[in-house]
Amino acid sequence: MFGKANGVQIKTPEQIAGMRAAGQVVARALDTLRAAVRPGVSTLELDSLAEKVIRDAGAVPSFKGYHGFPGSICASVNEEVVHGIPSAERVLADGDIISMDCGAILDGWHGDSAITVAVGQARPEDLRMMEVCEESMWQGIAELRPGKRLGDIGHAIDHHISHNGGYGNVREYGGHGIGTEMHMEPHVLNHGRRGKGLKLVEGMCLAIEPMTTLGRQDVVQLDDGWTVVTRDGKRAAHFEHSVAITADGPLVLTARESNRDKISQMGFVQPSW
Repeated sequence: MFGKANGVQIKTPEQIAGMRAAGQVVARALDTLRAAVRPGVSTLELDSLAEKVIRDAGAVPSFKGYHGFPGSICASVNEEVVHGIPSAERVLADGDIISMDCGAILDGWHGDSAITVAVGQARPEDLRMMEVCEESMWQGIAELRPGKRLGDIGHAIDHHISHNGGYGNVREYGGHGIGTEMHMEPHVLNHGRRGKGLKLVEGMCLAIEPMTTLGRQDVVQLDDGWTVVTRDGKRAAHFEHSVAITADGPLVLTARESNRDKISQMGFVQPSW
């Protein structure tokens, strides 16, 4: 049984533990992908790696077959913002950047997370944009506390992006509720006004996922019906974590070992590693 608050699924501590288990599967998959990224690797090879990690854990890739999506991950390269389809023909080259979005279902619970990784010798401007995007995600996560508002999350993300390089902040896509489904209410904008919107309560679980661009924020979907690219062809970054709201603060369900110091620094609830 699930509680509801303003149409949003509320989880018990035991159910949140189940979501953390699903999140750990996703975290391991993304760690495997990060280690595998190098020039000469195709995005389809990365997709196969992620699927193996997920299935070996007794989980199911939540993306595969979702509204017809063919991959276990979204692999978005350079100007591709989100929803890139893995392909044997898309081979990574030195200096590329790739965003990898991964989801898994374990015992009925969903985990969802994304990282952007540089391939080989990175361009400094790409690394800085990626850093700002990831940090804006953490700033958004910091607002996931009982009594806060949905607008507080978007405001924190947008404020960080606009005050640290003024990168494009993609507005057509955003975060979402997560639990027994991958995409649930509420939609979580990456911009907003403080003190406005849905009141956050203990037991809500949200995926926080900003997307930044080196140029304008405008995007367009390609004819494949999935891949979203920047309209001006400039590069983009995407980071995401699934997070539970607890009485003690945010619990990052998809946290990776490499996030340990950041979680401690931000004063978030320490997940079981």
